[in-house]
Amino acid sequence: MRADYASILADIATRIKQRDFPNARNADYIPALAAVPSDRFALVIRHVSGAEFAIGDADIAFSIQSVSKVFALVLALRSCGDDLWQAVRREPSGSAFNSLILLEQEEGIPRNPFINAGAIRVCDMISSRFANPDRSVAEFLGRLCTNPEIRTDNDVYLSEDQHGNRNRAIAYLMKSFGKLDNPVESVVRAYFKQCAIAMTARELARATLFLANQGVGIDGTQILSASEARRINALMLTCGMYDGVGDFAFSVGIPAKSGVGGAIIGVIPGEFSVCVWSPRLDGSGNSAPGIAALEMLTDAIGRSVF
Repeated sequence: MRADYASILADIATRIKQRDFPNARNADYIPALAAVPSDRFALVIRHVSGAEFAIGDADIAFSIQSVSKVFALVLALRSCGDDLWQAVRREPSGSAFNSLILLEQEEGIPRNPFINAGAIRVCDMISSRFANPDRSVAEFLGRLCTNPEIRTDNDVYLSEDQHGNRNRAIAYLMKSFGKLDNPVESVVRAYFKQCAIAMTARELARATLFLANQGVGIDGTQILSASEARRINALMLTCGMYDGVGDFAFSVGIPAKSGVGGAIIGVIPGEFSVCVWSPRLDGSGNSAPGIAALEMLTDAIGRSVF
């Protein structure tokens, strides 16, 4: 019998409001993210049956940041096939998401597609195959959540562009190894625009459903094969939470991807997709209230992928 998700979500929201996260704060290296009210909180579940449950600020749009990397990866996989894995590896990095150290040691090949280096390389591959790479991920997300109005938040994009020198350094380092096909500035621009896409928690939960539903989206479209969806989930489980991935697997136990805007998407295959949003981040760049809420959720329903 399906859990009483509405009651579970209401209980989680109450408990999160009562919790203190003294060491968690908004990302401040992107000024537009620092300005988001830190008490925002949303939690949305989209069940494979079509049922949907939401609590909190579920319809307030925010910058999805690195959550976009999942959908960029899917877009690249659909257009490049397994050639993608010659450009980007599939191993956890064990380092900060914007580290250059492994990239230097491994001659410009990113360790996985969810650290910044890997996401920039994926964006480079999209740039080689789509006429409008600056908009391709937003348009794809619009199709997945059935809202064609999904757009980049221009203020966030400009903020990222003005404070994005480390990402430029990553891109130029890959270029120096011959591992970037397109001009650095055009790739980085598309990457910043991808990260600055604005969506709600409700829209993100809907967009993620195909990963819980054997590759089938909310409108019945086959987005990926069931096998490909399982592999994306495996990458989320092992690489999706940066250098906090081990603790997250231990405490929550589901495939997930975070972003420094405060969102985390996740799935329990065969059951539901979930999106939690709260902008206060821990030291790894993951939403501290978001992780706590997801731990409460998997504890309440008594299930994870383990």
